[in-house]
Amino acid sequence: MFEYRPVQADEVRRALLQEIGKRYIGPTDPVDLLLVALIARGHVLLEGVPGIAKTTLARAFADTLGCAFARIQFTPDLLPADITGTFVFNLKEQTFQLRRGPVFANIVLADEINRAPAKTQSALLEAMQEQQVTIEGQTEQLPHPFMVLATQNPVEQEGVYLLPEAQIDRFLFRILLDYPAYEFELNMLKTYDQPVPDVGRVLGPEAIAELSTQADAVHIAPRLMDWIVRLVRATRTHSAVRLGASPRASLALMRCAKALALLAGRAVVLPDDIKRLVRPVFNHRILLTPESELDDVTTADVIEDVLAETPYDTEP
Repeated sequence: MFEYRPVQADEVRRALLQEIGKRYIGPTDPVDLLLVALIARGHVLLEGVPGIAKTTLARAFADTLGCAFARIQFTPDLLPADITGTFVFNLKEQTFQLRRGPVFANIVLADEINRAPAKTQSALLEAMQEQQVTIEGQTEQLPHPFMVLATQNPVEQEGVYLLPEAQIDRFLFRILLDYPAYEFELNMLKTYDQPVPDVGRVLGPEAIAELSTQADAVHIAPRLMDWIVRLVRATRTHSAVRLGASPRASLALMRCAKALALLAGRAVVLPDDIKRLVRPVFNHRILLTPESELDDVTTADVIEDVLAETPYDTEP
């Protein structure tokens, strides 16, 4: 039986924010969500226009973890075998040997994931869901922890492909990054000619596993589970929605709420934890009807409607 240490989780968060802040100039909310996803054993999709430091944030976060890191630059000519690996013939030994691809790392940065077609994107489906890959009929386990940090450009940009629903649903969060605030952009100009600082290691595989175990033990009341299910189901019946959130979203919201409570130094989940996480958990899992899109309805509008029409039941 492990010892629950909420102070340790809070210290980890502060140290991680400090180290990432050496290289990434921006708000702390995305960093908090990345840490929540790591503890909840999930994957994250970072979306925003080019040039706003999506890759810088992902790389700085990975550098704090003390884990094996690999980067995959997605391009239209990238093949699935370039991600998972393939068997090559060894002339000396006259046998086929597995040459592992970059997916065999703890933290995988899938840079500009929607620059590659769906066939290539699908190479990550099994890895993200089952933490394994199958190469020519042979199944290989991936290391623990395993996390995919994917960046993508908005679908309105030229030369991008839509992620299939099955692919995008495997991401715990979609974090929407916007242009930096004035003070952040000004600070970038002031520091651009300085050497890029080293980012110190804050965690390691064993510490990450311990934090995940602690988060699993955080208590969530049955009424909060009921609220999660009602919120998810409300996305499926909204008049503007063609495809609502799946049961995977219910699990994601509960796991992330436990991780967020842990980072706040609490052993129980509060309604505010769930409310804070609804938007990043739901915003990529809701597909609107064509009529709603023509009427300029957004997924953010739907999420606000769902929150307003599905209040938390405070009655015992």
